[in-house]
Amino acid sequence: MVRITRTPLLISVKLVRALLLAAGVILLAGYVASAEGTDITQLKADAQKGYSSQQIELAAAYFTGNGVTQDAKQAAYWYQKAAEAGDPEAENEIGFFYQAGIGVPVDHARALHWYQLASASGLIRAKVNLGVVYVWGLGVAKDEELAMQFFREAASKGEGAAASYLGDLYYFGIGVKQDKAAAETWYKTGTQLHDPVAAYNLATLFSVDVDHPHDLRKAEALLRPSADAGYIPAIHSLGLLMVNHPEFATSPQQGPSLLETAANAGYWKSSVVLGALARDGKGVPADSKAAYLHFRTAVLQGGEPAMSLVRYDLAALTKKLGTPQVEALDSDANTWYRQHRTPLLFVYKDGDRRQRFPASALAVSTAGLHAGQLLYVPAS
Repeated sequence: MVRITRTPLLISVKLVRALLLAAGVILLAGYVASAEGTDITQLKADAQKGYSSQQIELAAAYFTGNGVTQDAKQAAYWYQKAAEAGDPEAENEIGFFYQAGIGVPVDHARALHWYQLASASGLIRAKVNLGVVYVWGLGVAKDEELAMQFFREAASKGEGAAASYLGDLYYFGIGVKQDKAAAETWYKTGTQLHDPVAAYNLATLFSVDVDHPHDLRKAEALLRPSADAGYIPAIHSLGLLMVNHPEFATSPQQGPSLLETAANAGYWKSSVVLGALARDGKGVPADSKAAYLHFRTAVLQGGEPAMSLVRYDLAALTKKLGTPQVEALDSDANTWYRQHRTPLLFVYKDGDRRQRFPASALAVSTAGLHAGQLLYVPAS
């Protein structure tokens, strides 16, 4: 049985600009609505005239490469233009760009400035980002108490992501005494506010947390809406649950299909599971070449943590397949990875805000717990 592992929202992350900018024209391809049919020339003209809505739309087009050559600097430029015109969503977005170093140098002071403006304009998501800033001391003195205040204020106004953050702070004991019961309460609050991350975190309590009673039916019921909202860890966990417990699947292909979705979004653990399924012929035809390709892809996605899990399998499959086939498969894996190298946290469906502010779909590499910073995740 392949195990589900806890992937908390409060994680170590390194906002690596090279990772974000090296994705090429395929960044978020398939996840953001196509700009086909959009009159880019007219859009640029309207943006130049100072229409903030068109500036935001043009920024999103540059960020995703939809209808124009992908250009993170141009994306940042047009988001900042809209922010300077007073659009709160754009203020929040350019703050995220400065925090992550997307198209602009990392500048925590500017990020804080834009978050504060957006928050003052009443944008609750910006208040969540301010909480993130103070949890980790990004350009300010670390102040976990103030961060908690921002999260509580945002949660009280219906922002489910803030409740999920509060849950993680209590779960891991950051700024407060560790209290998993309080964490569960906040995860429930976030779930009631339709936050997919809170629902996922609550599902992990019912499925993998060693200190919590397990109930796989409750876990499955929580994972489904989280996966439907596009949250990649939930898609992975739901697929894995269906593989291990076929009674939750409507067809034998449903679990592997979900794992494929997560793997294509950069989730290396899904690639490992897909390799194991192809190796063993579980739910899919036994296929040594497919198994090798999935394992090799997992290593490209996950580095040493992935290699530590698949090293034996790669060696055994290399011996079985022979050098010519392995070299061809390595080439295929490298080609695939070059086209899918930017990991995603969400696979977004159509929706106006998500099309206009696609950067919030990005995930970042994770290595070790709490060595980095808290990444903002938008509410559903």
